[in-house]
Amino acid sequence: MLTAADAGDAAALLAAVPAGRRVALVDPRFVGHVHALRLGLTDPRFPAAALPGALTAQAEARPALVRALQRTTAAVGAGAPTAEPEAGAETAPQTAAEPTTGQTAGQATGQTAAPAAAPAPEDPTLPGRIAAALEAEGTPVHRPALGSLVAAVPADAEQEAAAVAGLTSVDDEAVRLRSAVKAHDGFFTTFCISPYSRYIARWCARRGLTPNQVTTASLVTALVAAGAAATGTRGGYVAAGILLLVSFVLDCTDGQLARYSLQYSTMGAWLDATFDRAKEYAFYAGLAIGAVRGGDDVWTLALGAMVLQACRHVVDFSFNEANHDAVANTSPTAALSNKLDSVGWTVWARRMIVLPIGERWAMIAVLTALTTPRIVFYALLVGCSLAACYTTAGRLLRSLTRKARRTDRAAQALADLADSGPLAQAVAAVAPGLRGAFTVPAAALLGALVMIGSALFLPYGSWLTVAAAGVYVLLSGLAVARPLKGALDWLVPPVFRAAEYVTILVLAARSDVPHAVPAAFGLVSAVAYHHYDTVYRIRGGTGAPPGWLVRTIGGHEGRTALVAVLAAVLTHASGFTTALTALAVAVALVVLVESIRFWVSSSAPAVHDEGELA
Repeated sequence: MLTAADAGDAAALLAAVPAGRRVALVDPRFVGHVHALRLGLTDPRFPAAALPGALTAQAEARPALVRALQRTTAAVGAGAPTAEPEAGAETAPQTAAEPTTGQTAGQATGQTAAPAAAPAPEDPTLPGRIAAALEAEGTPVHRPALGSLVAAVPADAEQEAAAVAGLTSVDDEAVRLRSAVKAHDGFFTTFCISPYSRYIARWCARRGLTPNQVTTASLVTALVAAGAAATGTRGGYVAAGILLLVSFVLDCTDGQLARYSLQYSTMGAWLDATFDRAKEYAFYAGLAIGAVRGGDDVWTLALGAMVLQACRHVVDFSFNEANHDAVANTSPTAALSNKLDSVGWTVWARRMIVLPIGERWAMIAVLTALTTPRIVFYALLVGCSLAACYTTAGRLLRSLTRKARRTDRAAQALADLADSGPLAQAVAAVAPGLRGAFTVPAAALLGALVMIGSALFLPYGSWLTVAAAGVYVLLSGLAVARPLKGALDWLVPPVFRAAEYVTILVLAARSDVPHAVPAAFGLVSAVAYHHYDTVYRIRGGTGAPPGWLVRTIGGHEGRTALVAVLAAVLTHASGFTTALTALAVAVALVVLVESIRFWVSSSAPAVHDEGELA
């Protein structure tokens, strides 16, 4: 921590700091809670951030900061009161957040922190002027919502006296603990997990544990739970249920630890986004293995539960991506939903009816301990089906009643989520494109029904199923021949997911080939990972996986057609299981290697995903 005599001295000190380091500029008169400084100066997700009397910039915003400081210095002159900053010229996020007292070492203030939307010019200090100059140049400056936390630069004795009362009346550690909990969560998580998991998060933070370590511990615990379920004994099922709940507590703790200690990272985003699905699907597999050991083959139910859950998620993802930046986004259905949010009991009822991860895992854990795997999967299929009908119906109503124009970015996101491979792209390149308000989702749905219907009702191994796959390829290409900007075009990706996953499930279940369904479970798991990876890349603002990856693994229509061909060629032969296993391994290797390369690279966004309720 270095002290500058005036604005010119601050510019010189900042210029001397190595370019790759984060820097902070703090007015020496700043007074506020320690956690206010943490929020303003140590969050790694934002290149530049500010709060009253303080400003920080990471490496990517350093050049703009230097230019803004030079311009501001010329404007205010050296030696002015607002130009006597304290330059924290080599502050890593941790060192800026280490003070253990309840307030900073500055003088007192009575000014409550400005809300996140407060305009920068209202802060007359040098850091405030520089923040305004950065924004004028086009560099976004994040301003955290501080709520009751105090952060200000006092101008007179009256403000100083009021500040003492403000600092002592608010316990910033209590605020820090409350803010570590996600604002919108399910009933079970909010009332049964978060009241104590936040203290586990604080315990982890004080012992130097990272969110990634807690996330990994949650995964390991869930895998042990799956192993216990795979024993097929009552004791194993009881242990599995308990361990699954412990894994969920740790799953909540990792996000709370990240928010409590502001430890957001690219690796954390990847782990948090994918491990939940890995844990849940591994537990399904453990239950299926345990059931087989007890003489009950429930692999088809396990795969059905996984397919249903994945399709539910892609409905949410696709709808959100299609509408998050829509122009003139109005809907009477959305207005009614917002009105219901003001009625307390309806909020919790609506959150529970969608069977979010907390309620779902609690149900799985209790039923695993007390009943059989078959009952667990029946409950999952019924509960998730009802939830899917509720959420999809709501999204359909919003889409039909909202007057909105889809943006090019939204259309591109839907095209990426569609996961069209070389075959569909070849059709789209020569097709004229479908016109009409609802023809695109209708074509996609028709293709899915032809594909799934042929797998269900034609004789297993029939070459007519392969012909149906050809029709599916044709209709899939027609559906994506034009930009997906229609009111219901967000349905295209979920329809494609359902067509691919259900076709694989049906053909494996009807094959009567030993272990074909477990092999199909592995294949759908690998493909679903690719689709989740695509979603979280788009959310991070980096776009979909590279085109070569989609072409290499064939796209949804290519994989569907390939499985249909394998079923026809390898009818009633153990080779079908071998082929599905080989395909699953190949897809998993390609997508995992590329995904790991991306998420550990510097191009990946430093984000922390708040997660979907479902």
